[in-house]
Amino acid sequence: MALEIYLDLFSQPCRSVYIFAKKNNISFEFNKVSLFEGEQYGERFGNINQVRKVPAIKDGDFCLSESTAIMKYMAEKFQTPDHWYPADLKKRARVNEYLSWQHMNVRMHGAKMFWLKLMIPKMGVEVPKEKMDGALEDLNNSLNLIEEKFLQDKPFIAGEQISLADLVAIVEVMQPVGAGLDVFKGRPKLRTWQERVRTEIGPELFDEAHERILGAEEMAKTMDDSMLQAFKPKILRFFM
Repeated sequence: MALEIYLDLFSQPCRSVYIFAKKNNISFEFNKVSLFEGEQYGERFGNINQVRKVPAIKDGDFCLSESTAIMKYMAEKFQTPDHWYPADLKKRARVNEYLSWQHMNVRMHGAKMFWLKLMIPKMGVEVPKEKMDGALEDLNNSLNLIEEKFLQDKPFIAGEQISLADLVAIVEVMQPVGAGLDVFKGRPKLRTWQERVRTEIGPELFDEAHERILGAEEMAKTMDDSMLQAFKPKILRFFM
């Protein structure tokens, strides 16, 4: 029975899982779960993941959620090349260090900028300038740490080769880009790293995975406003 992966490529963690599986030639059945249409709340997906979030996988009778857990599972089950999740104790620790840090830092701040800059105004809500300025400052602080602490003078976060840390990082860094924010402006180290990661992943796969998010501004222009109303109270509570 083929591995089933439940994804919406609008989601950063979904893109990392998708890229990892495709790059490593892992055979899987792609099951799209449209977040904006609320499909994560349907009965079918609820049987896969009670948390109601993507990504999620079903491998036989085994279900698993959380993108980093999923990629570690796939790395071990399918024996992907060691550089993704190194056996070397210190290199693996570096990967785990980044994966542990990113949740409440670049992930949170990049997603917040995406919603404040693009989707919340689509809901008809004006974002105060001080709120936007604060969110941008928080994001820049996280980007500074990626450059100064995690990358330093290395080509990749864990050293000389790409790892899960780079994959998780790049999808989060690209999220505010989808809202029209040039996060690479004035950051040659971050831009060079992004280009390096895109090359390692493969430009075609990288661009395919990011096609929806990089088309978000155009999508927002034609989106039915009613699609967002069900999420409005939760989104405003979380980001405003």
